Amino acid sequence: MIKLISIYLNLCLAFSVAMANDWAEWRGPARDGVSTEKNLPEKWSPAGENLAWKAPYGGRSAPIVMGDRVYLQNSAGQGENLQERIMSFNADTGKLLWEHRFNIYLSDVPPHRVGWASPVGDPTTGNVYVFGGGGHLLGLNRDGKVLWERSLGEDFGLLTTHGGRTVSPIIDGDLVIVSGVTFQWGQHGRGAHRFMAFDKKTGETVYVSAPGGRPYDTTYAPPIIANINGTRLLIQGASDGVVHAIKPQTGEPVWKYEISKRGLNTGVVVKGTTAILTHSEENLDSNEMGMIVAVDATAKGDVKKEQVKWRVYGWQGGFSSPVIDGDRLYQLDNGSNIAAFDVNSGKQLWLQNLGTIQKASPVLADGKLYVGTENGKFFILKPGPTGAEVLDQDQLGTEARPEAIIGSVAVSNGRVFVVSDSNLYCIGKKTSGNSSQAAASPVGSNVSSPAAGSSQAATYVQVVPTELILKPGDKVNFRARLFDAQGNFIREESAAQWSLDQLKGAIANGQFTAEGDTAQAGLVKATVNGITGSAGVRVFPPLPWSENFDAMAPNSVPPTWNNMTLKFAVRDQNGNKVLAKLTEGSSLLSRSRAYIGPSDWSNYTVEADASATTKRRQQGDAGVIAQRYVLTLYGNSQVLNLEPWQPETKRTVSIPYAWKPDTWYRLKLQVENLPDGKTRARGKVWPAGEAEPAAWMIERVDPIPNRQGAPGIFGNGLAELYFDNIKVYANK
Repeated sequence: MIKLISIYLNLCLAFSVAMANDWAEWRGPARDGVSTEKNLPEKWSPAGENLAWKAPYGGRSAPIVMGDRVYLQNSAGQGENLQERIMSFNADTGKLLWEHRFNIYLSDVPPHRVGWASPVGDPTTGNVYVFGGGGHLLGLNRDGKVLWERSLGEDFGLLTTHGGRTVSPIIDGDLVIVSGVTFQWGQHGRGAHRFMAFDKKTGETVYVSAPGGRPYDTTYAPPIIANINGTRLLIQGASDGVVHAIKPQTGEPVWKYEISKRGLNTGVVVKGTTAILTHSEENLDSNEMGMIVAVDATAKGDVKKEQVKWRVYGWQGGFSSPVIDGDRLYQLDNGSNIAAFDVNSGKQLWLQNLGTIQKASPVLADGKLYVGTENGKFFILKPGPTGAEVLDQDQLGTEARPEAIIGSVAVSNGRVFVVSDSNLYCIGKKTSGNSSQAAASPVGSNVSSPAAGSSQAATYVQVVPTELILKPGDKVNFRARLFDAQGNFIREESAAQWSLDQLKGAIANGQFTAEGDTAQAGLVKATVNGITGSAGVRVFPPLPWSENFDAMAPNSVPPTWNNMTLKFAVRDQNGNKVLAKLTEGSSLLSRSRAYIGPSDWSNYTVEADASATTKRRQQGDAGVIAQRYVLTLYGNSQVLNLEPWQPETKRTVSIPYAWKPDTWYRLKLQVENLPDGKTRARGKVWPAGEAEPAAWMIERVDPIPNRQGAPGIFGNGLAELYFDNIKVYANK
């Protein structure tokens, strides 16, 4: 018995050491770009010196490492076969173990920007989670088996544009948390940068939090989670030019600090109770571009003037996130100049040039800085109080054809992993495959896990799951989860008082039964000791559906549709109600895909009438969506296109079609899954009121098929577009 206990304890010790050495997120174990490992390499050569291995796979994001596995997110294939990909390698040998490819669809991300985010690993389970540039979120196990998938574009109205900037996901307890600009329905209908948390085991939505205001850009700022005086805060810059601090288990806002009218892309670092924020955009209170600012992270609500400890204007560190080394902060600006600043005062201590273009963030480990540049140069530096000694400098590729380094390195088990746009390098000694036994120091003091079973009083009720799509007759068991003022979980409350808001159905002891035969949207609410929480629910009846907007009030939108607010509105047009695609607002509102129903439907047809007006000789584009394919009439080019992903033109089928303004046309798109595993999409268009043509006009058989997806409509243009008589029905 004693021998068995000894074996068990040794296994536990080995497992804990493996977790301490993991670099499971792109900013490392403390999410601050710092490793506590020792005896790391200070010299190497791409030609072989101190190079453990090299694999011919590149990317733009950072790798992660868990135990004996390295994971890399990038793109695969070309043209009509281009997909996003997650790859798994043996950390000791570089051998490719598996890869999983997934489609980009209904997205404005350009093909060369696919694979922007980094994956995140969960050392507790060995699972890995991937957030694609097209808004596809999925969880996989260690062997590459897909555990669950979510389409955040269809389910949440996620915006995927502005070059493809995508936030990397993080793990916190049982949650996978991502964020981005979304236009949803109901209380989340207006565009905002939202944080979305999912159960890491099932993919169910746990919460949606919208602490910010009007978004300006999509962003990729990494979050950090820090324990500030007993309250765990997720702190992250967002698309509204604001740094937000929220409670990571509930999404409750704690404080915010607005610093720009542009989106923020760099990570926050924390020293004690001070958060240091950086950006390179327009300042609100200065005519200089860029700033470093230190604020009191114990703040509540809007950060006040007296809670700003110091500022440095004019420092344009907008892409590369900083690291803290004792009382010094290091950051590279956009021109690849690295500088050191005093953490307590903001005083610049020194400045040193490394190149001309910078995106990658430095990693501080073993008293050294590891960082690459977009010019393909990789540096190992030894920073000090007056400057940085260059221990090693290597050119990846050639100066004429450099291998650009955009992501930061990963440090694990005595090795440094570097990704260029062409290759994955492992710097360090070759090993025999016993990587889990390498020595490691304790992780940083800011690393913390969600507390369980708090004995404090409840201040927040969380109702889970949320953001559900149901059909009449479905039954769901909701749970009321209680949290204290610090965001710590207390318990699930069995004695909550349950109620419905704008929903038809029955609720008893948390079990909701959807009723009615029409589409509806509303809330399931739970009240405990006067505190109320809610979960969003939409109910869609079985097909067929039809909508002519006659029963809807002017200026309203269908309450169950996603991505509608400020983009569409019902109009009374000569006594006939239609849905108008609006033209007012920012560029984030101009192109819109509105989703009508569930994202897991397949084998159906969508029809709609569409009409376009003109403005300054410009005519807009109108289309219908089925199963992640779009049939679109393009006004200026006078063509009919069938496409799943418009920026990747090699998978677009196009025919000429003269589309007159101020004239109604009928669009019809049918998608079916074929027995051979492919998908066929085909469409036709004709003047409304005339007989439907017998033959399909345009067709695509997809070799990398989208086997499911939500129905919807698409609109884009300077002049208004109109939709009417929308139908969705199962293929005959």
